[in-house]
Formats: sequence, C-alpha cells, structure tokens
Amino acid sequence: MSSEKPHVYRDEEIAAQLALHNLTDWYLDDGWLRRKYNTDGWPTTLMLVNAIGYLCEAAYHHADLNVTWGKVWVKLKTHSAGGITEKDFALARKIEAVVLWRPEPGGPLEGTPHPFVHSKK
Repeated sequence: MSSEKPHVYRDEEIAAQLALHNLTDWYLDDGWLRRKYNTDGWPTTLMLVNAIGYLCEAAYHHADLNVTWGKVWVKLKTHSAGGITEKDFALARKIEAVVLWRPEPGGPLEGTPHPFVHSKK
C-alpha cells in the first residue's frame, strides 16, 4: 500500500468529476458525496443495502448508509484523506452500475416487472 496521500478534490473539481463520470444523481453536500435511491418496498431496500455493503467491503472503502422503508441514502468520503478522493468516485460508479443494472430487452433474462431500485428523486 502506498503511503502517499491521495488527491482530495475541491468542490469545483467534484462537480466536474460527477459530470465526467455520468454520476448525475450524486451530489456534494456537507463534505460528502451523496445519493438517494428509491425502492419499491422493504424487501428491495434490504437487497439494495446488502448489495452496497458487499461492494463496499470488496472495495475496502465503506459508505455511510441511512435506510428507511423505500429509500436508501448513500454517503461517501475518504476519512483518512479528509475529503473526496478518487476512491469515492470509483465506488460511486460501481454502486451505480450494479444497483441500477437491468437485463437487456429481448435478452435471456426477463427482469423484474416491479419498480425495484430507481432514481426518482
């Protein structure tokens, strides 16, 4: 592991990085990258929390989560660096890719008919 401290992004750099990586529903608030996911109910919320937890543990970079019946709020920050680093953007991209993934139309996987996890604000 490198002992070199990672680059901490300034606020204006964070907005540019979010746009660059198409993280349109993520935003900076109070020093954290944040995102709210909506679900179609408690079972889906629990699956979402477990999926995010798995990704965080695999990445060894852990999110703060707030959980209610049909919503999950995700907060990312690199505590050891004192701000937002590339780790946070990389994990946000992975979370987006996994939790919003749906089967291709016409493909062998039919996909759920339920709203499941979605981006409605």
